[in-house]
Amino acid sequence: MSSRRQFLSAAGFLGLTVAHGPEVSAQAHWPTPSMTEGPFYPERWDPSPTRSLIIGRLARPVPTLDLSGRVIDEQGAPVIGARVEIWQCDPLAHYHHSRDVPPAERDPGFAGFGWQTTDAAGAYAFRTIRPVPYPGRTPHIHFAVHARGHPRLITQMFMPEDPGNAGDGLFRSMVREDRAALTAQVGGDPTAPTARFDLVLARGVPRA
Repeated sequence: MSSRRQFLSAAGFLGLTVAHGPEVSAQAHWPTPSMTEGPFYPERWDPSPTRSLIIGRLARPVPTLDLSGRVIDEQGAPVIGARVEIWQCDPLAHYHHSRDVPPAERDPGFAGFGWQTTDAAGAYAFRTIRPVPYPGRTPHIHFAVHARGHPRLITQMFMPEDPGNAGDGLFRSMVREDRAALTAQVGGDPTAPTARFDLVLARGVPRA
């Protein structure tokens, strides 16, 4: 209907290392701001954790992205066993959702969404693609975090210095500290970058 262009299972499986020490910077204690879930939250989830969202040959060449980070609380303690979900557009700028384009128009080499559970250090890791833009939105990846004792967090991750950020209404509407908290730390080769994105959970009413 809509035409909107819109790894911890073993990091070693992907040849990646999630090396995050116990110390967290003072800025990392800034609670990760929530953002809109959007209309394309996945309709189903695989029963097993996701190692990689890249599941075949991509229809359009785009940089891969080794994405990792930690889920911590406001004091910097790791949040163990949190479920981290991500979803994003495929290389053709389509969400894998029934309200976007039909399956035949999606990139079959990209899963579109996946989830992991944080380890004893609060770490998670995925292999995915560098997010692509679609009309009206700068490149971003959606996140949801479910953790006992914390409210469910829905947010988005942005790429630093992307030319689309300045024109994105949601990104521009945030205060500077929130924009910084939602911007990934990117390194590595531009053709296959790495990104670190830590999520800081605010206190909440413990879940039953």
